[in-house]
Amino acid sequence: MGRAGCCYRGAERLASSPSLRPLVLLIVALCYGAHRGHCQVATPQCRIQKCTTDFVSLTSHLTPALDGFDVEFCKALRSYSACTQRTAKSCRGNLVFHSAVLGISDLMTQRNCSRDGPTSSTHPEIQSEPCNYHSRTQHTHPHPHAHAHPHSHTHTPSRPGYLFCGLFGDPHLRTFKDSFQTCKVEGAWPLIDNDFLSVQVTNVPVVTGSSATATNKITIIFKPFEECTDQRVYQAVTDDLPAAFVDGTVSSGDPNHNVNGNNGDSTGKVRALWISERSPGHHVELHAGYIGVTVIVRQLGRYLTLAVRIPEEMAHAYDATQDLQLCLNGCPTSERIDRGGHLPLPLPLPPPALGLHLQQPHGQGKPSHTASYSAPQRFSVEGARARCREQLELQDIYFHSCVFDLLTTGDANFTAAAFSALKDMESLHPHRERWRIFPQSSADTSQPIAWLLRLTLFALGSALV
Repeated sequence: MGRAGCCYRGAERLASSPSLRPLVLLIVALCYGAHRGHCQVATPQCRIQKCTTDFVSLTSHLTPALDGFDVEFCKALRSYSACTQRTAKSCRGNLVFHSAVLGISDLMTQRNCSRDGPTSSTHPEIQSEPCNYHSRTQHTHPHPHAHAHPHSHTHTPSRPGYLFCGLFGDPHLRTFKDSFQTCKVEGAWPLIDNDFLSVQVTNVPVVTGSSATATNKITIIFKPFEECTDQRVYQAVTDDLPAAFVDGTVSSGDPNHNVNGNNGDSTGKVRALWISERSPGHHVELHAGYIGVTVIVRQLGRYLTLAVRIPEEMAHAYDATQDLQLCLNGCPTSERIDRGGHLPLPLPLPPPALGLHLQQPHGQGKPSHTASYSAPQRFSVEGARARCREQLELQDIYFHSCVFDLLTTGDANFTAAAFSALKDMESLHPHRERWRIFPQSSADTSQPIAWLLRLTLFALGSALV
């Protein structure tokens, strides 16, 4: 790049005014101090070059002909001066630093700038929205590259860390740590319970004679948060997937806050908390922009599925009384069906799944017109695999869970449940490289079938103990 690489972009625009030429000379001097066209760079702890870069970015759009030029220019100078004061100790003896300090003093005198007064923000285009989690955290999460310089005061916006949790099928749980488990967990169990959000599911037996269960009720509590929202409760049960909270409202908070999409781009003014019905009676999404949470609830066949995306700091805001959270810590050992994908003892083959009777969801009457129930079918292992391959081409854990559910229940709706769970995970999980999970024994092509058989056998056998 040569000498041109040391110039500060935008500085040339300030040269149009004779009164500002001392500033341009100062910037050129800061660029010059080295041999062979390289900028004079102090030790990594001395941040004078960063101070100068910020000052140029704050003033490059200003021209003396603009109204309010003096006010904005003085604010930028005060910011420049404050930056040099913060790095003064580490820049002691540095010629570039002392030249900048003298130049700032001269410019403040020339422009009649007071030493005390308002300063310019390094990122004036970013305004914090108190009820928008993404906007709030832009000002508090340092840029990842800042860790390379421990003494850096850079506050470049960056996305905070997010976690994913999903529950579907008989039921299969994907925890915040991407541990994939198949559990019994009959009755009411907390998935998430922290200072901002509570999610509880109720699971009922799927077939007589099996310990496998599935979800027929989901309760979500959005807790009060500052001036953004008061408490809102959402509840879904089989054949009743509402597009409103239990009090009949569909949103909370004033509609004067920007919401940001997954890439951080603003998508318009919205409320702090709102519900979006994507498919009546089948697919609802809940968005809590004030805490950065998205929840997807679906009904497929008789049962419900759930997917949650939540900021890591929110997920970890809980005390010792809230440690029973399936998304956080997984299922208790006594409730695990999969045993890590392996069983300690082999069991004899069970009767075919068709001989087991599908149970009606507890407390439910006849299926409503919104439900799409199919009669149970008898699936062999190969038949179940063929059915699951219709929607799940990659034989990862979602595929094997689909096969397990078909062998256990004979209910073909669980194929759609596994497929939807996979798509919701891809939509909400923040780390693409961790999307795919394979059974531990999948290296041998004969092992996945054995794994499924053992898993099914255990589900059936534990119900008889």
